[in-house]
Amino acid sequence: MNFDAMTKEEIQEVPMVEIAYAIMKEERNPFDYYDLMKKVAELKGMTDEEVEARIANLYTDMNIDGRFHSLGDNRWGLKSWYPLEQAEEEITTPVKPRRKAKAVDDEDIDLDEDFDEYEDEYEDLEDELDEISNEEDADEEEDFDDKEIEELEDDVEESDDEDFEEEEEID
Repeated sequence: MNFDAMTKEEIQEVPMVEIAYAIMKEERNPFDYYDLMKKVAELKGMTDEEVEARIANLYTDMNIDGRFHSLGDNRWGLKSWYPLEQAEEEITTPVKPRRKAKAVDDEDIDLDEDFDEYEDEYEDLEDELDEISNEEDADEEEDFDDKEIEELEDDVEESDDEDFEEEEEID
């Protein structure tokens, strides 16, 4: 389609999808959708408000029209340019560059090492406290023979009897 030979009125009557097809066929390169929309708007003499109002219409028409092929990442080409296998490869190949891995900060490494040292010291202290506690528990557990136990029980009973007698005198 030769747009130079057409008048503005004739171009206004041509659907945006037909203009997009003609532009892509002439350029023979895939387009970013917004760049393609910008070229269509220039040819049709559209204002920014008209572009905003009709931007979704062109996208929908291109999706429905069998001549266009979405390549992913908002890029479009013509189906006639791609054999089926190549089109699938083109779609799966990312256009965006990969993000670089975040550089490891030396300060973060130092903090990790400091944490490990404190953790080791804490574990050592915890072990020492456990040992001390176990020693104290062992000291408290004296072995009493039966005779000593009976004497202690007798002492407790006598003490209880005395307390009981004192309470009776008070009443």
